[in-house]
Amino acid sequence: MQNTLSILFITFLLCGTAYGQHKTNLELTDIFSLEYVSDPQISPDGTKIIYVRNFKDIMTDKNLSNLWIVNFDGSQNRPLTNGNQNDLAPRWSHDGTKIVFKSNMQDDKFKLFIMWLDTKEYAALTNTASPPGTVSWSHDDTHVAFTMFVPKKTESLIKLPNKPEGAKWNEPPVYIDDMNYRGDGKGYYKSGDNQIFILSTDGGSPRQLTFSEYNHGSPIWSGDNQKLYFSANLHENHEFDTRNSEIYELTIANNSIKPLTDRLGPDNGPALSPDGKQIAYTGYDDRYQGYQITQLYLMNADGTNSRLLSGDFDRDIQNISWSGDGKGLYFKFDDKGDTKAGYISTSGKVTRLFENLGGLSLGRPYNAAAFTVSNNNKFAYTLGGTQHPADLGAFYKGNTQRITKLNDDLFSYRNVAEVEELWWESSFDQRKIQGWLVKPPGFDPSKKYPLILEIHGGPFASYGSVFSAEIQLYAAKGYLVLYTNPRGSTSYGEEFGNLIHHDYPNHDYDDLMSGIDEVVSKGFVDEDNMFVTGGSGGGVLSAWIIGKTDRFAAAVVAKPVINWYSFVLYADGVGFFYKYWFPNKPWEDPSSYLKRSPLSYVGNISTPTMLLTGEEDYRTPIAESEQFYAALKLEKVETAMVRIPGASHGIASKPSNLVAKIASVLAWFEKYKKD
Repeated sequence: MQNTLSILFITFLLCGTAYGQHKTNLELTDIFSLEYVSDPQISPDGTKIIYVRNFKDIMTDKNLSNLWIVNFDGSQNRPLTNGNQNDLAPRWSHDGTKIVFKSNMQDDKFKLFIMWLDTKEYAALTNTASPPGTVSWSHDDTHVAFTMFVPKKTESLIKLPNKPEGAKWNEPPVYIDDMNYRGDGKGYYKSGDNQIFILSTDGGSPRQLTFSEYNHGSPIWSGDNQKLYFSANLHENHEFDTRNSEIYELTIANNSIKPLTDRLGPDNGPALSPDGKQIAYTGYDDRYQGYQITQLYLMNADGTNSRLLSGDFDRDIQNISWSGDGKGLYFKFDDKGDTKAGYISTSGKVTRLFENLGGLSLGRPYNAAAFTVSNNNKFAYTLGGTQHPADLGAFYKGNTQRITKLNDDLFSYRNVAEVEELWWESSFDQRKIQGWLVKPPGFDPSKKYPLILEIHGGPFASYGSVFSAEIQLYAAKGYLVLYTNPRGSTSYGEEFGNLIHHDYPNHDYDDLMSGIDEVVSKGFVDEDNMFVTGGSGGGVLSAWIIGKTDRFAAAVVAKPVINWYSFVLYADGVGFFYKYWFPNKPWEDPSSYLKRSPLSYVGNISTPTMLLTGEEDYRTPIAESEQFYAALKLEKVETAMVRIPGASHGIASKPSNLVAKIASVLAWFEKYKKD
């Protein structure tokens, strides 16, 4: 009997080893199997973590999420909610006995729910026509504050005659007189604004506190629960000075509002110190540069004695949270393609705590992460890496722990491509440029492989050492993939980011081509089969590249800007782009718009080119792609246009859209791959 068991055990081990050796590469439909952690919320006493577990439904093509809870040491990981729904934004009460969260579990409307954690009972607090925004608990846990959209009725200037009884006329004309009348992912705006409300946690009707015709930011409570602090741009010229927000104080008793800051530039994200005497916030003095470092400021709760705290720290301060003793603040920042957590004392000294936060961008490898900290300085965070989407991580006194491994079931039979970090010098000015080379599973350096250059958008954004389903699927099909952070990328300081100020996309070209040269020099690239693609700002650069060189066998230009003159007047945020990205309005200096537009170089293009854009993209509207498509057709360049129905700028908002994008890119490159 013992010998039989031994033989069975050895057979099991051998089968397991063989199974491991026969993993297959990722497939497009695996996107529906990927899960990730977001919005981890640690309890005030640091003993438990609630997090959002994100998953997808292949049958309904939806991104879904539930809430899970786990002990800080990783034990007793279990669901708080379940079902094919979206449960989001859990927030602990100060006494740690309950949470509020948003969910559409009852119907299609998002409502605010409260849950008592001892019994797991929950109840809806709201049933409003508009969903609540970010929620903040009062310090005595008796009320919550939040923003909510309040529609307003507007009268059209156009008065139509009465139609005859029974007549079937078209819908009446839509009258628009706002400068910002539509937004990407939101469509055409309804008339109204985000207003501030408070609500008893015993239920009842929300009480509206603001009534002005401006959008108000998410509020936090004063220490005595008598006031709220929030960020907003309440200036009359807010449509023109889009970044000029202030921190405001709202007195609940009489709804009075007074500004606590008054400089030109953004003042955002107020955070109240534990003793209620100081407010920390982020922002900068606006110089109308494309990229400006977000810094940390401190002031008294009444707005006096404002001072810069992070003047010696050349990275963007994000996600600020006070330490329990009130002697400093925790924050996250992107540094050379990695998201890290830091601490800054109230005297301005910065300490780096831990790294490898990330994993929130499943499509492309953008740096995106979240963390929270307890009253006793324990951390819960999204743990990233090149080999998996965000899992739940914990940190305390120098020790990190990975609590979840949500995708180990998938990766037990699927290969994940190796990612190698690279640095090279730009041919333009010898600046160091960072990138990452993704190698196909089973990579053999003695062989030749086709190469895809994949370029990020922004352009003020950062790729990094994080998992990307899109990049992994390219590698799974046998491609080397190079993704990079050329000049203008964030996470390298303000000077590097502003190298493209009033110059983009000119010298990014040199950075990218130098990266291609670096990889080619390694000897395993098939130079006859090199391809280029990118989205948004990456679409700009893809189009720019093929106007400068014919070394790529084919290109996929996704959601690009082709003509800056039309873009700054057609994209959402009309008051922004011309002011920060150009020295003048288009008609005041058309030459600067023309010379930086890829459309100007269409006569040089011979590379077969696919255009790919969402039909409801209002950031880089599909008219940009249509212009380029028409121009390429007139030049008799092999070209095609792919339109993603119902998709905004964030094409991957539906899982099948991400599948469609990747399938389109691969189909085009396979069509032009040389044997």
